[in-house]
Amino acid sequence: MAWNDPGRNRSPWGNRPDRGAADLDEALRNLQRRLAGLFGGAGGGAGGGDAPGGAGMRSFGAGTVVLVLLAIWAATGLYKVDAAERAVVTRFGRYVGTTEPGLRWHLPWPIETRQIINIESIEGFSDQTRMLTSDENLVDINIAVQYRRAEARPYAFNVRDPESTLGEVSESAIREIVGRSRLDFVLEEGRQEIAARTKELIQRTLDSYQTGIEVTSVNLQGVAVPEQVSSAQRDAIKAREDKERLALEAQAYSNDILPKAKGSASRQLEDAQAYKARIVADAEGEAQRFIQLLEAYERAPGVTRKRLYFETIEQVFGNTNKVLVDTKGPGNMLYLPLDKLTERRTQTLTLDEQRQSPAARAPAEPVTTDETVDAPRERGTR
Repeated sequence: MAWNDPGRNRSPWGNRPDRGAADLDEALRNLQRRLAGLFGGAGGGAGGGDAPGGAGMRSFGAGTVVLVLLAIWAATGLYKVDAAERAVVTRFGRYVGTTEPGLRWHLPWPIETRQIINIESIEGFSDQTRMLTSDENLVDINIAVQYRRAEARPYAFNVRDPESTLGEVSESAIREIVGRSRLDFVLEEGRQEIAARTKELIQRTLDSYQTGIEVTSVNLQGVAVPEQVSSAQRDAIKAREDKERLALEAQAYSNDILPKAKGSASRQLEDAQAYKARIVADAEGEAQRFIQLLEAYERAPGVTRKRLYFETIEQVFGNTNKVLVDTKGPGNMLYLPLDKLTERRTQTLTLDEQRQSPAARAPAEPVTTDETVDAPRERGTR
C-alpha cells in the first residue's frame, strides 16, 4: 500500500504525536522546580506548571550557567604545592598563612591569592664591574653569586624586588672588599679570601634587610687588569719584583757578612786576650825571676855579679861569628871551622827559645859554691 493511501495519515510531514511533546515539557518543569528549590526560588507552584515551555527553558538555562560558573570559580582555588615549594596565601593583599607541600585550596580570586615560592632550587647570576684597589689600581672583577629563597614569607613581603636587591648588594660588597685590598693580593693569593669575605658581607646585608635569601656561594670567575693600564701595571709589578729581589739579595749578603764579621771580631778578642795573658805571664815571670835573682844577690853579691857578667857577655857575643880563645903557654893554633860551629849553635839556641817562652824558663838558682864560680872561668879559658 502506498504511503499516501486514502484513509491513513502516514505522511512524514504531518502532525507529530502530542504525547512526546507533553512528556518533554513535564521533565523540564520538574527540573526547573528542583533547581528553584535549591536556590530558594518559588517556581514549583501550579502557576509554574501552566507557564509556557519557552519560559521554562530560559529559567533552566540561566540557573545551569550560574551553577557551572560557580563550580568553575570554586575550582580555581585548588592548587598543588610540591615538596620543594611553599605557598604564601593572602586575603585582599593581607598575609593569611604559608601552606606546606600537598594539594591545597583557598578562596578563589579576588578574595584570596597565592604565591608559590621554591625554597630548595639554587639560582645564580654573574656580574662584571671595574673598581679601584687600596693602592689605587684599576681591576676588572667578574663575580658569580649563587643563592636560594630560604624563607617564603620574608621573600614575598619584605623587599619589592629581591633579585635586583641581591645584585646591588653583591656589587656594593665586592667593591668594599676589593677597595680594602692591594692589587697583588687580588690578582694572586687573595681570591679565596676575597670571595669568602664578600659572601659574608652580602649575607649580613641581606639579613639586615630580611629578604629571606640565603647566599650559597660567591666565586671570582675572572680578575684582570684593564688593557688601557696593563703596560703601566706590568712596569709597576716588575719594579716591585725588582725591589723584592734586591731586598732578598741584600738580606742574603747581610746574612753572609755579619757572621764573618762577628767571627773575626771574636777571634781578634780572643787573640787580644791571649796576648794579654802572655804579656802578663811574661811580666810576672820576669818579676819573679828578678826577685829570686835579688835574693841570690843579697846572699852572695860577688858571685852573682860575676855570673850576671858572664851571662851578659854570652848573650852579646852569642850572635857574632867571632870566637875568643884564651890559650896559656906556647903552642900551635889549630884551624877549626869555628864560624860553622857557631852558626849551628845559634840555630839550636833559636829553636829552643821558640819552644819555650820567657815565662816558662826556670829562674836561676843562686850560686853559693866555689865550683859554680870556677865553672865559667874554665869555660872562658878553654
